[in-house]
Order: sequence, then structure tokens, then C-alpha cells
Amino acid sequence: MAEDRGTRPQAPLLAQIERRLVGSEPRHALEECLVPGLTLGRSRELRRYFPADPAAAAVLIPLVAHPREPTVLLTRRARELRNHAGQVSFPGGRIEVHDEGPADAALREAREEIGLDARFVSVIGFLPDHMVVSGFRVTPVVARVAPGFVLHLDREEVEDAFEVPLSFVFDPRNHRPRLHRFRGTDVEVEMVDIPFGEHNIWGATSGMLMTLWRVCFAESADE
Repeated sequence: MAEDRGTRPQAPLLAQIERRLVGSEPRHALEECLVPGLTLGRSRELRRYFPADPAAAAVLIPLVAHPREPTVLLTRRARELRNHAGQVSFPGGRIEVHDEGPADAALREAREEIGLDARFVSVIGFLPDHMVVSGFRVTPVVARVAPGFVLHLDREEVEDAFEVPLSFVFDPRNHRPRLHRFRGTDVEVEMVDIPFGEHNIWGATSGMLMTLWRVCFAESADE
């Protein structure tokens, strides 16, 4: 990554995220949309490649508030799916007409995909929308999840669910830079893979986690 994040943030990770995102609202304007993993400035350079009328979607970024160290809860998509098969992702999907907004859609998808009971989930706030390669405009909904939940995976959609310590995700020593072609163009963008055991966190998922770091821990979200 171009930015140097240096040492791990000194403030407790989850507390700092809550301080920075409390009271935040969804930001849907196309000029504010991010390419996952890129700064706002770099994303604006690529805006001409965005679809003019992208479909709206939402994902839940579930931060599990373990007493010793917070984690992020991730899924691995079923290998039989037509799109993004086998990839590590957040629970989420298209915002339906009956949803009351991105948070409602993200909570519904988390319940449907992994059986995460909303009683354990408290929405903290929102990251800026991200434009993903499939053409969706995705609103990341950041939430605190109380420990003690029991998951029930929809095996047609989700093959596995696992947790990764936030300190591991945010540590630059665990990032593996990789160049990607942007939306079928000749433009290359640098993103990071985050290998964790048998899993590889990459693409939009790792990009949104990098946005979470920028928004909550960088001096400027555009660093």
C-alpha cells in the first residue's frame, strides 16, 4: 500500500472505531464512492468507469466485541455460486424494496446467510459507498456484535464463517500488495491480499477493511 500506517493504533481498536463512526450516515453520491482499497482521490480518477445507475447493495461488517480482542466475522461463499464462488466476503446483498435502508438490508442478509440474530448486533455507523466490479454500489454497515451468538449457515450460499483479529487485519506486515485490472480496463490498481490461515481476504472485502482503517485511524480518510 502507498500509505505507511506505522505502528498499531494505541487506542483500543473497537472503541476508536465507535468514536469515529457513531452518528455517521450512508453516503450514496457517486462522487464520494470509493473503489475498494483506494483513497477518495484515486477513486475519483476512476469514476468515469463507474456505471451511471448502479444497483444498490449493502454488507455488514460485523466486529465481534470479545473482551480480550475484537475480531471481524467473515464468510466464505459457497463454491457452487455463479458469482464470487469460494471468495471471502461479508454477509450482504442487494437492497430490496421492502428493506428500510442499508442497515436493514445488511442485517436481513446476515440473518439469511449465516443466521446471525439481530439481538446480538448494534449498528455503529457507515463507511462511504464502494463501487465493486460486479457493478453494485455497496454500503458497508459497521456493527458491534456481542459474543455468544450461534450461527446457522445457509449452505447454498455460505460454505464457512470465521473470525480474524482486527489487530491482524490492520497490521501492514500481514498485507500482500497485488495489482488488479479495474473493471475490464487496462487500468491497474494496487490492492492488498490478507492471508489468514487457509483463507485469503482480498478484493472488495480487504478493500473495505482498508477503508475502515483509513476512516477510523488515519489523519485523513484520503491518505
